[in-house]
Amino acid sequence: MTDKIDELLRRVEAFRPKAAAELEEFRVRVLGRKGELNALMEEFKRVAPEYKRELGQRINGLKTAATERINALKEQLQQSCADEGLAIGDMTRPGTAEGIGSRHPISLVRNQIVGIFSRLGYTVADGPEIEDDWHVFSALNFPPEHPARDMQDTFFIMRNPDVLLRTHTSSIQVRTMERQRPPIRVICPGRVFRNEAISARAHCIFHQVEGLFIDEGVSFADLKQSILYFAKELFGEQATIRLRPSYFPFTEPSAEVDVSCNLCGGKGCNVCKGTGWLEIMGCGMVDPNVLEANGIDPKRYSGFAFGMGVERIAMLKYGVRDLRLYFENDVRFLHQFDAAL
Repeated sequence: MTDKIDELLRRVEAFRPKAAAELEEFRVRVLGRKGELNALMEEFKRVAPEYKRELGQRINGLKTAATERINALKEQLQQSCADEGLAIGDMTRPGTAEGIGSRHPISLVRNQIVGIFSRLGYTVADGPEIEDDWHVFSALNFPPEHPARDMQDTFFIMRNPDVLLRTHTSSIQVRTMERQRPPIRVICPGRVFRNEAISARAHCIFHQVEGLFIDEGVSFADLKQSILYFAKELFGEQATIRLRPSYFPFTEPSAEVDVSCNLCGGKGCNVCKGTGWLEIMGCGMVDPNVLEANGIDPKRYSGFAFGMGVERIAMLKYGVRDLRLYFENDVRFLHQFDAAL
């Protein structure tokens, strides 16, 4: 056993590692739970009593010497790495530029939309994505038989008809009307969900920005001028709009808004299908039933609401042809927006 102790001590003193991994492997082999030193301790238990004192002292000395030697080698390796870094490093060499990420085009457009309406005095409102029937449908004048309540359009939670993923950010407008008395002027950006097949022009997840303005004497002319200002700020001073009659349960009268195609200047192209116009949003005067359902006197107050898809606006602004690109996180697509403000 004496020979084994001496032989292990010689190997410890002669060991010269070239890397930290090699030193760690040696430490485990010698001092680890299943290492050579523990093997010697097991053998020590079978030594005759008259030899235990001497051999015990030698084993303890071996353990101390091995621990100190390994710690010293570890410090040498660390110092060597530091010295090597100083020797190799050239302070005069130009630094390596680190890649900086860019904002997602959806975030860029959403922030721009919010910024435009903020200049008109709108504040940002937010609400939960998991909603109830009242805030998504009933408070917005959706009758019980309305198709939007169908499972084909709405994601219900645990087959509970009263708990669902919001299908539009109009639910934020309802929550705002519940807690705030007129005048109300809010913009409501957020993510919404609809049970639709994913294609180049549709997705089950998308983003909306909706606006609500309620006060005394608000008219359709105010709505039109607000949207015209928005279109010119977003698409350029040359942009014009047109309003087409439409229907929404929560507004009356209602309209669809088209903007002159910014790609062809209104002359007609494949993007606008030769019409010179691109649909960007829906809008209308808030239905008196909605005001009354939310505790606002429709005889005293009036208001307008509008809503637009952020993906749709981004497609028009940047010429993106496939909606699915927004959700694939392909860096080749995202890096095209590095210089966008």
